[in-house]
Formats: sequence, C-alpha cells, structure tokens
Amino acid sequence: MKFRLLILISFLFLVVGTFAQNRVRIYGYVIDMDNRGIEMANVYFENTTTGTVTNQNGYYDLTAEIKDSVTIVYSLLGYQTIKHTLHPKQKVIQISVELPTVSKQIKDLEVVAQRRQTSTLDYIDPSKYRLMPNAAGGIESLLITFAGVSQTNELSSQYNVRGGNFDENIVYVNGIEVYRPLLIRAGQQEGLSFINPDMVKSVGFSAGGFDAMYGDKMSSVLDIQYKKPLGFESSVSLGLLGASAYAATAGKRFSQMHGVRYKTSEYLLGTLDTKGEYSPSFIDYQTYLTYQLAPKWELTFLGNFSQNSYQFIPVERKTDFGTYQTARNLTIYYEGQEKDLFRTSFGALTLNYKPKDKLKLSLLASAFHTNENETYDILGEYILSEVKMDAKNPGDKIGASLGIGKYHEHARNRLKATVANLSHLGEYQVNNNKLKWGVNFQFEYISDKISEWEWRDSAGYSLPFSNERVDLFYNMKANSKLPSFRTTAFVQDTYKWNSEAGMLTLTGGLRTNFWTFNKELLVSPRFSMSFIPHWEKDFAFRFATGVYYQAPFYKEIRDTLTDASGNVNIVLNENIKAQRSLHFVFGGDHYFRAWGRPFKFTAEAYLKLADRVVSYSVDNVRIRYSGENDAKAYTAGIDFKLFGELVPGTDSWINFSLMDSKEDLLNDSYIKNEYDENGELTASETVYPGWVPRPNEQRYTFSMMFQDYLPNNPKYKMQLKFIWSDGLPFGAPRNIAYRAAFRAPAYRRVDIGASRVLVSGTDKWLDRTWLKHVKNIWFNLEVFNLLSFNNVNSYYWVTDIYGTQLATPNYLTGRQLNFKLIVDFK
Repeated sequence: MKFRLLILISFLFLVVGTFAQNRVRIYGYVIDMDNRGIEMANVYFENTTTGTVTNQNGYYDLTAEIKDSVTIVYSLLGYQTIKHTLHPKQKVIQISVELPTVSKQIKDLEVVAQRRQTSTLDYIDPSKYRLMPNAAGGIESLLITFAGVSQTNELSSQYNVRGGNFDENIVYVNGIEVYRPLLIRAGQQEGLSFINPDMVKSVGFSAGGFDAMYGDKMSSVLDIQYKKPLGFESSVSLGLLGASAYAATAGKRFSQMHGVRYKTSEYLLGTLDTKGEYSPSFIDYQTYLTYQLAPKWELTFLGNFSQNSYQFIPVERKTDFGTYQTARNLTIYYEGQEKDLFRTSFGALTLNYKPKDKLKLSLLASAFHTNENETYDILGEYILSEVKMDAKNPGDKIGASLGIGKYHEHARNRLKATVANLSHLGEYQVNNNKLKWGVNFQFEYISDKISEWEWRDSAGYSLPFSNERVDLFYNMKANSKLPSFRTTAFVQDTYKWNSEAGMLTLTGGLRTNFWTFNKELLVSPRFSMSFIPHWEKDFAFRFATGVYYQAPFYKEIRDTLTDASGNVNIVLNENIKAQRSLHFVFGGDHYFRAWGRPFKFTAEAYLKLADRVVSYSVDNVRIRYSGENDAKAYTAGIDFKLFGELVPGTDSWINFSLMDSKEDLLNDSYIKNEYDENGELTASETVYPGWVPRPNEQRYTFSMMFQDYLPNNPKYKMQLKFIWSDGLPFGAPRNIAYRAAFRAPAYRRVDIGASRVLVSGTDKWLDRTWLKHVKNIWFNLEVFNLLSFNNVNSYYWVTDIYGTQLATPNYLTGRQLNFKLIVDFK
C-alpha cells in the first residue's frame, strides 16, 4: 500500500511539472509602522504590467522571468512608496518591507477594526481551503477550523459544538434557515449537505453567545453567504467519490449561479467491516438568481433539489475487538437488504429595498419540503468467539464459541414535512449605532409513519426470554400528523464608541418565539461586548451572555408509551417545553508577528447552564429523544486556537479544547441487589445515579490543519488535517444503571492531500488552442485515514453464553485513496 502511494504521488508531481530556467519567485510581507500587515498594497515590477496586491495579512507572491536585474515597487495611498532593486542569484527570494505613513487622515483604529473580531461570530475565507482533504464532501468540514467544534464521523457532515448535539446547530444561507432530512440514522445514508461549496462567498460561525438576530438553538450558528458573481466563472471537478459542475454569469442587472453535485461513497464504504453491495447515490441541484429591478430594488431567488438514494445488501461482517487477554471475534452472516430514499426541495424569494444609504429592508418568502422513506429487512446470524492472540497461523486464531444467535431488523418508516414562512428583515445605521430587526411567520406540517421492530435470539432463546410468549427485543409504531404555526421576532442594536483607551462595541437584543403546538412564549435577551485597547501589543477582548432556547421542532416532542405487552407507541407531548440554556462566554485574541509572519492566538472560556433538558441518546448520527423535559445539565470548558502562516502565504491552525459536560436525569433510579454464594438475595438498595457525562462530552480535543508548498514552485501544494479527540460516553441500551458508564476509544484521524496546479499563461500545457478557455487545472491526490486508525462509530450489543452483554464496536472507514481533478474556466 505504501509503495503504491509513493508511486502515485511521484506521478502527480513529475508528470505535470514544468520549470522555467530563469523564473524567480519573490514573496514577503508589506507591514506598517505598528507591525501590522497592510492589505491591498500594490507590489509590481517597475516599468512592467507584472504585479499583484497584498492580501489581508499583507502577503504578496510574484513569479517572473528575470534575466539581469529588476526593481520592485511597493505603494499604497497614504503610505510612502518604496523601491527595491534586485540582482537575483537564487530561485526564491523573500523580501518584507515596512511602509511609513504619510497621511495623518488614516486612522489606525479604523484599520484595526476592519480585521478584529468584535463579536462571537468569526469568519473564514472558504476559497483558501478548497483542496483540504474532505471525505464527506461538504463545507462543514471547514468548521473544525473554529475552536470548540468537533467531528467524529467522516461519513457525515454533522458536527458537535461544545457538548451539544447535531440538532442544536442552526444553519443560515443568505439569511434563510435551512433544514436537513429527519430520518437519517447513519452517515452512510447522509449524502450531500445543503450548502454548495462552489457557490459560497463567506463562512461565519459562532460557538455560543451569538446575537438575537440568529435563531432559537442552544449551541451554534453557521451563517453562509452565497456569491453574487461579477462576470463569467465556471468549474468542474471529478473524483472517485463524485463530481460537481458550477457555472455563473453576470450582466448589468441580472446574475445567476448554477451548481450540480453528485456523490457516491461506495468506494469509501468498501473499507467498513460489514461487506456487501453498497449502492449509495446522491445528487443535488442548486441555483441562485439576482435581478436589479431598479437602482434601489433587487429580487433574488435561491432554489435547491436533492435526492439521496441508498441501497445496501449486506453479506457478512467480521470484527475483532477486546483486549489482549480477552480478545473476541464477532462474525455475522446476513440476508435481506435496505432501501432508503430521501427527496428534499427548497425555494426562497427575497425582495431587497434600499431607500437610503443607511437603510435596508427585505421581504422573504421560502418553502421547504422533504419526503423520506426508510425500509429494511435484514436477518443476521452471529457467532461470538474467542481469539487466540498467540496463534501463529491466521486460520487458527478463532477459538471456542462463546455465543450464537440471530436477529431480524425490520422497518417501514415514512416521513413528509413542509415548512413555509414569510419574513421581514430590516437594518438602519445612524452615526455609531446599527439597528437590526426582523419578524417571521412560519407554517409547519409533518406526517410521520413509523413501523420498526427487532427480534433477537441468543442460544436458542428469544430475548427478552418469557415462558409464555415470544417477545420482540424492540418495537416502535407511530402514525402522527402535526400542523402548527410558529412566530418569531427580534430586535437588536449595536453601538460603537471610540476613545483614547480603545474601541468599545456593545450589542444588545431581544428575541421572541411562540409555537401554537405547546402554546409557549419564549423571550430570549442577549448581550455582548468587545473592547480593542490601544496598547502597544495588539489585543482584543469580548464577553457575551444570554438566554438561549432550543425550540422543539418535531423529534424532541415524540414521547413513548409502552403497553403491557411491551409494544412502544409514539405520542406527541403537548406539555413539552423548550430546552433553556444560560450562556457565559469570555474570550480574547492576541495578534502578533513571528518569523516575520502574522499569527493570531485565541482563548475562549465558556459556561452553559441548562434546565428543562430533553435527554437523548446517540447511535451513529441518529438522535433518540426521551420526549419529555427530564434532565438538567451544564457544560464548561476552554478553547485555544493558534492561527497563522506557519508557511508564508498559507493559513494553518492548531486547536486545543478542554470540556466538562454533565447531566442529571430527574427522578431516575434503579435497584441494586446483593446476593450470597448460593444466589440468595441478601440486600437491596435504591441508587440515584446523579450527574453523569452527557452523550457528546469530549473532555479534550486536538485538531490541526497544516498547508505547505515547494519553495521553488508554489504550484505544488500539500494539506494535512489531523484530529485527536476524546471518545464519547456510551452505555448498555435502555439501562439506567449503565447509562454513560463507558467511554469509546479516542477518535484519531490523519488526512493528507497533495496537489499541482496548472495556470493559464504560465504553464505551457495550457497554451494549446483547445484549452484557451481553461483558467486553472488542479490535480489533487488525497489519502484518507493515512495511519489507518480503527475509529469507533457506535456499538452493537450481543450476549454470550454466560449472560454477559458485550459491546461490539462498529468501526468507521479505513485508509483509502482518492484522486480529484478540478478545472476552472474563464
């Protein structure tokens, strides 16, 4: 495997390499007298048209053919112009310059404010991470660049934020909340997320303490803004995991973007322990249209259609687990299949009106519909055996049988949901105040039919065992219809005050929510402040607090009733209340330069106190709620992040987080019995478990992203992503005594990518006539799970001949190669 990888990488870097003999690369930074990078400074060769402008960090990079000498000019309005003459004798030269200020009208405070974070919402440029190794294929993989975010399933685009679950994260695209399918229970089924990476302009994210303008979720907000193209642009990508195509045009009044994506994870799923015929197929179409009706009026439309089709015919599974002293093997032979189909459609029409320069008004109408079908009948026969670790012959490793059994899993689940809303947004800015407001009217209709059960047999006995009848191990039925209306509104004001001490930013807001189903009115006050002091060292501080509600949507209200025969029926709990959390977030940034390059160090501490919690358990990506407010919880932690240019011109980062997240189920208890040598009951007591780890508690998380390139030719790039995070708590199913009693192994993963870009005008490969419309061609080779770590996704519980329950790990994907070709057109 390593030999083949070496051959492929060598091929990638050699077959397309072309070096010009006299080409010289000159790069560096343009900084001001306060050691801060100057953005948009002009850097060019004197008396030529060859040049560039610096990025937000003051970085520039020029490559040209130089025969004798050359003069480089550094200039920007308000700064002195500097010239530097070179007689290059090397292929790569680094030059950094300091531009003195000549205009007193440039206010340092304003320059700093443009680049400093003044709220808990932070932004990244997604174009810089276009080639980041990404098995899931969605832009959500970028979120691990933010402190406090973790991902422990490479097959899923879902993410956890500071101890919260997937449903506690809200996602906006162009100010409109977007949804995902509700029935998905495994990463294999998930397919593509709503967000099309080719169409994204900016990514904003907050891990807590966000403003009142963002919705009613307890963990995080992801704010995506789509591009408005200025001209023609297009790209096509093709890889072993799928393909995509994107095109955009723009005229004087009309602009349009269209994107099509196709994904198949069949190649990746082949590394799982369960072997069989995987047939996943995911397709997505998205469009964004804008039309300038008049100088002050603009009409936009955002549309999406997606279809996720998943078919699986399992054959067998072989999993080794346990320790060296108690090694076990689980072998399962299957019959049956699974067929799932998820179709979603979305449309949003927005009318923007700007009567004055400082006043913006918007009217939005949107609708979302999902039609989901999950059907499977899978019969499995398993053998649980000892493993002889000292056996020399691999065929002799399987020892004595510890348990045999059968199980049959059946489901016919169908869900339809429609969400339609009409909303108004406004913004008014006067002097140092920015006022924002909004109101939203929403109609929701959900039709849910569930029929699923599981039968288990262990050593010839049906579980749970009964002398009178054959009981199912698990069963659930539902036939629910839920029409409802929801109304939300918010108002917030941001005030900025400049003084000799620094710049102070205050934001206060109020958000309300009313849902007709449970007739609950929610009032959510929120407040944040930031301060950028005028110190010699460059610091920024921020604090945020507020009351945040997790307004129930549908899954949270599904309560269960069990009859005398053990049948479980779902009823909708009209008495449920929104989960409530009080946030405290305090953090700061330190901006500095090391080795002549810009860096940013961030530390942020947080405390979340929650009551009226709806407890839940997690299996793969399925979240099962208790359906009632039966717990209280808290989460506290601290996040550290170092972000900067470890290599000049490329962003890299390192994150480290510590967390403590516990919950206490109300009125939960179990009976603990003690027996003598003869098996006679001698004593019993009632045990109250108290505070136990929450399902998504990761006590530590370390992640990093490192980017590099060949100094002599930056067109050869490398991206490395590394994650090491604490395993998640788990316990025996439907067992209060062992709820969160165990912890899965740590999640460890290394993904690496190597790429080469061919650029029109500089690479002779693109000088051919039939390639005249090609701007760039990227050749990208990725290795997922480079070190082939066996990461655990969930557990399947089996019973041996001694009556002991054993948790058999369901491992995630192994090492896999992926090749991707990206072509940009002009």
